[in-house]
Amino acid sequence: MAAAGTDGGARPEIPADAPRVFVHVDMDAFFAAIEQRDHPEWRGKPVVVGAPPDQRGVVSTASYEAREYGIHSAMPSSEAGRRCPHAIFVPPDMVRYEQVSAQVFGIFNRYTPYVEGLSIDEAFLEVAGSRRFYGDGREIAGRIRADIRRETGLTCSAGVAPNKFLAKLGSEYRKPDGLTVLPFGRAEIAAFLRPLPVTRVWGVGKVMRMALDRAALHTIGDLQDAPEALLRHVAGPHGAAHLRALAYGDDPREIELDVREKTISREYTFLRDETSRAVLEDTLFDLVDDVAARLRTDGRLASLGRLKLRWQGFETLTRQRPFYRPTNLEEDLRAMALDLFRSMDLSHPVRLIGFGVGDLGSDAPRPRQLDLFDPATGAPAAPSAATEARRGKQARLARTADGIRERFGRKSLRRARTLPPPPPRAARQPKPPPPPASP
Repeated sequence: MAAAGTDGGARPEIPADAPRVFVHVDMDAFFAAIEQRDHPEWRGKPVVVGAPPDQRGVVSTASYEAREYGIHSAMPSSEAGRRCPHAIFVPPDMVRYEQVSAQVFGIFNRYTPYVEGLSIDEAFLEVAGSRRFYGDGREIAGRIRADIRRETGLTCSAGVAPNKFLAKLGSEYRKPDGLTVLPFGRAEIAAFLRPLPVTRVWGVGKVMRMALDRAALHTIGDLQDAPEALLRHVAGPHGAAHLRALAYGDDPREIELDVREKTISREYTFLRDETSRAVLEDTLFDLVDDVAARLRTDGRLASLGRLKLRWQGFETLTRQRPFYRPTNLEEDLRAMALDLFRSMDLSHPVRLIGFGVGDLGSDAPRPRQLDLFDPATGAPAAPSAATEARRGKQARLARTADGIRERFGRKSLRRARTLPPPPPRAARQPKPPPPPASP
């Protein structure tokens, strides 16, 4: 089928009275594109952002030149190196990528307050209310793409449609640096979708695709024509309704303005399996500090801590526990992480260690029950005012440290290691002497 609705192709009309007009914007090979922008000598060459090919780790993003060799996100870096030995491997620089992301989202917010960020490099925008100021959805998407190119030196792809599902399809239709406007009429939408593979339907992953293949349902048109009983047999009642609706382009979802991570976590994979508790604890505390800083940046408190260890044979062990009180302070997170870590039996070398938090809530002031005992020592609590003053001082110190790191880099300020010693092992009791032999 012709790429109707793309630049240079047919131009579907966007009704002036359309109640909803969505734009999905997806940056093109975002991390790799930033590296190529900042290193002109790498432009036109295969660039892989991720771990080096001679170390453990995976590909985060690959430039389009690298993708020609079959390299993709989440691929082991060693495999990427085998497929393209002359690729340029670059470690991720998340601080720089987040700065560019903030620029991009600033551009989105010029055109509409209804922006739902899906990740660091993509978002949905609802622009029906912006038409009188900036034109229809096609013109708004074109303006956004031009602003991004001019202000960041990067390209993006965009889709314009009457709902989220179709807008995301549009941004994927002509990558990189493409713009696709999908039809707004129901019959035209169904015709556009018919030849596409079922994998383009939101929610169809590997397992569902295999089930649909067994039922000879290979295209979205097959889903449109399938008997209801067959869809129910393959996907169940709820799944059948979901497939049928999206096969005809129906998606009632609205913009969600407060879409944030449900958990915050950091992990580290060692170059060689690690057995030293000192090294493991030191690495764990670096991860904890990053998690605490992200909590404060998001203005949230965590009520649950979780430790993750992966052994040599990829066996993974997790432990979690609620915090005494919701927190975003390093002292609390460190105490939790250390307690969980020291409760584990390190019977195998460690391949990966991680720490995360969940059950997140706002850090806005709220009433709370007074402490009877000090959570740090277990001793009777000091007067509430003194306890709150101490924690307030810790919070101010943490925010000051965040500001220094933001200005001068993450490694500009590091905390001294003040680990409490591990609990002493019980002394081995000497065996009693054997009883005297009987005569």
